[in-house]
Amino acid sequence: MIRTKLCDLLGIEYPIIQGGMAWVSTAELAAAVSEAGGLGIIGSGQAPPEWVREQVRLARKLTSKPFGVNVMLRSPYVDEVMQVLLEERVPVITTGAGNPGKYLTGLQAAGIRVIPVVASVALARRLARSGVDALIAEGMESGGHVGELCTFPLVPQIVDAVGIPVIAAGGIYDGRGLAAALMLGAQGVQMGTRFMCAAECTIHPAVKEMVIKARDRDTVVTGRPTGHPVRVLRNKLSKQFEELESRCAPPEELEKLGIGKLRAAMVDGDVEYGSVMAGQVSAMVREIQPAREIVLEVVRGAAALLSDASRWVVSGK
Repeated sequence: MIRTKLCDLLGIEYPIIQGGMAWVSTAELAAAVSEAGGLGIIGSGQAPPEWVREQVRLARKLTSKPFGVNVMLRSPYVDEVMQVLLEERVPVITTGAGNPGKYLTGLQAAGIRVIPVVASVALARRLARSGVDALIAEGMESGGHVGELCTFPLVPQIVDAVGIPVIAAGGIYDGRGLAAALMLGAQGVQMGTRFMCAAECTIHPAVKEMVIKARDRDTVVTGRPTGHPVRVLRNKLSKQFEELESRCAPPEELEKLGIGKLRAAMVDGDVEYGSVMAGQVSAMVREIQPAREIVLEVVRGAAALLSDASRWVVSGK
């Protein structure tokens, strides 16, 4: 199969991390991915610390393998959540929406690996200097909060800029994506949208159906004026955002429109007025599969591509 430095760093079998998506990546999904040989991640979002502790303990009941928690640094509970993760000695923390520098010393003293998500070279350099263990370079093809650069130009620039392992994210669906990421210098990949349709994912069935039916141009980025753009599947809510943006509504009005909409979609199944955060690879998802099947399919596909040297003709000129 495929083994990289990332596998040794995290104690996992395959270089695949499952994205920590709020209201999507619960203990059930994270444990299933970890059991399959990847690294499952619980998405804490803006959940209170008690919920995060419950999820961590449930994951430990479901798997004895390493797993992690994603911490959204803009959460009102971020300090309390970090304390919970310290107390529970979670093996890995990924972070988004900020710089985890103030927590880094304590986390690493407890033996916790810290891996921030970055969308620019400048932030990658700053975080690498702070001593984080690895970086997730996420292109704008991903679902949820996005940056401005696409995965293919972003990943090699960050690989060249830092001396720690880089994980490619955004637009990764199958073995071709993993193989491409490794060729760009990454040590592994993070996949979010594809795991939304894992059998163990607990989101509402209506959301899974929407992802499966999606086509290549069915995602849109909304909320740019707020400074926190989000990629979602098109629906009535995204049209409301587009209408507000077309008449230059203030950022506060856009932010108010989005409150509670992610939960409305993922938990309650409102796929018309809920925020269905999903990446561009939605167009490639065609069925619900067990997490183990997804992981093995990706790894085997990449291994076959990387080992089949006969596919390429290299000129000596």
